Amino acid sequence: MVRTPLTPLERERGRHLGALLRQARGERSMTDVAAAAGISAETLRKIETGRAPTPAFFTVATLAVTLGLRLDDVAAHCAAVELAADESPVGAAAA
Repeated sequence: MVRTPLTPLERERGRHLGALLRQARGERSMTDVAAAAGISAETLRKIETGRAPTPAFFTVATLAVTLGLRLDDVAAHCAAVELAADESPVGAAAA
C-alpha cells in the first residue's frame, strides 16, 4: 500500500502538536511521560519533533490524558494552524 504524501499543512500541524506536547511535558523526562502513556520514548520524540506529524488518535488521546491536556484543546490548537502565504503552494506559485 502506498501512503499519500502529507501536505505542508499536515506537516505544520504536526509541528504544532509536537510543540504543544513538549510544552505540556515541561520538566518531566521524555522517558517517564512515554512510559506513563504506554508508548516508546522514540515515538514521543518523533511526535514532539514533528517527524511523526500524524500520530494515531489513541496515541494523542493517551498523551493528552498523561499530560493533563483536554483533547478538545489539543484539537483546537492544531486546527488553528495555517501556513504562511509564502510557504503554501499557491503563495509560492504567485511569487
